[in-house]
Amino acid sequence: MINFVLQAAGPNGGNGMMMTLIMFGAIFAIMYFFMIRPQQKQRKEIQKFQNELQEGTQVVTGGGIYGTVKSIDLAKNTVDVKIARDVVITVDKGYVFKDMASTTMQK
Repeated sequence: MINFVLQAAGPNGGNGMMMTLIMFGAIFAIMYFFMIRPQQKQRKEIQKFQNELQEGTQVVTGGGIYGTVKSIDLAKNTVDVKIARDVVITVDKGYVFKDMASTTMQK
């Protein structure tokens, strides 16, 4: 098997294989800096937002429901969200994603 690899490398002494490894390394680096790293950064921001939730914060749940945080139960890791007059739903804290006050468009 080793002889086959050496013969495939040819008279270049393995430069072709080295270039292939360098290309794979470059592709991985590009994927890391353009896909993986920004996703990790965004996840940290969401986690920070979820840990800093307060009553009265306007949020959007994972299901797309807009509302205002009414109370937070740290023991159960849930958030009560008021979505309409006299309508309060309980949502897992991990499914509360945005602060609507900071993302509203100004005219």
